[in-house]
Amino acid sequence: MKVAISSDHAGFEIKEYVKQLLRERGYEILDFGGDVEEPGDDYPDRAYPAAKAVRDGEAAFGVLVCGTGIGIAMAANKVRGIRAAPCRTPGEAALARQHNNANILCLRGRPPDREQTLAILEQWLSASFQGGRHARRIAKIRDIEIAEGGARG
Repeated sequence: MKVAISSDHAGFEIKEYVKQLLRERGYEILDFGGDVEEPGDDYPDRAYPAAKAVRDGEAAFGVLVCGTGIGIAMAANKVRGIRAAPCRTPGEAALARQHNNANILCLRGRPPDREQTLAILEQWLSASFQGGRHARRIAKIRDIEIAEGGARG
């Protein structure tokens, strides 16, 4: 299974750690950058190609990392069909999958916390979409995207 992964400079260390964890679990990595730890590596530039890969089915899901996980999620969510969730706890990661059918996990890179990252990633990987009433809500999100002509603004 392929995973799209990317980061800005602030998320580089955690991105590399997540790549290692995913490879150990047998995932194939599609790395869309964030190969430097210097400022100027902007998160929108890193989010877009990874989000497109998930949208287009080149990857089963994505993991994106910036300083807070918030900015890179905002950028990824501009791509139609993407439901990127910034998760700071294992519980949030599980619910993002179970209730929101999130297809991109967004993590914080500052401060780098490998133990917390591992716990979040494990919950993300073990959770699955529950459907039911949650499917109705995901359909409403899709309807908004269509009404707006795609994710913009």
